[in-house]
Amino acid sequence: MNILKCFFPGLYTKSTYHIDFARLYGRGYRGVIFDIDNTLVPHDAPADIRSTLLFRKLKKMGFQAMVVSNNKEPRVKTFADAVGCDYVYKADKPGTKGYLEAVRRMGLPRNRVLVVGDQFFTDIWGANRSRLDSIMVGRISPKEPPHIHLKRMLERPILAAYFKWRRKGEE
Repeated sequence: MNILKCFFPGLYTKSTYHIDFARLYGRGYRGVIFDIDNTLVPHDAPADIRSTLLFRKLKKMGFQAMVVSNNKEPRVKTFADAVGCDYVYKADKPGTKGYLEAVRRMGLPRNRVLVVGDQFFTDIWGANRSRLDSIMVGRISPKEPPHIHLKRMLERPILAAYFKWRRKGEE
């Protein structure tokens, strides 16, 4: 077994906006936990029309959607209010606290909730540690703070290992 597997998502796709949520709903998922920065909008950007329409679409389909972020409350609350969802701030990802709080608030079993994020070391590892299914998405913008840029360099070998593992079809 690959030692990096703890960082692997269940699925990788180019963008949050390419996810087939209708298909996921058909598979029984009823809750989605999103990261904000570079998952839904560029880093530090406000909610935009795309993110707002996505949350409306999810609600109409029957999903509960939340944002779970390591950011401080003003950033997270402003975004969540704009898209009309609940939130957890200072989530301490990759810790499990924020994810488990979101699942508790949704009132759903873990196997009905999935996580969508753009970083292995926070979003995906935290989801895996919380025993939640995950989808990793490509980042929206290359413009990021230096500490995240450093993490991106460290993520490259994990991404390569993930794609190699997927090609082999290993369990």
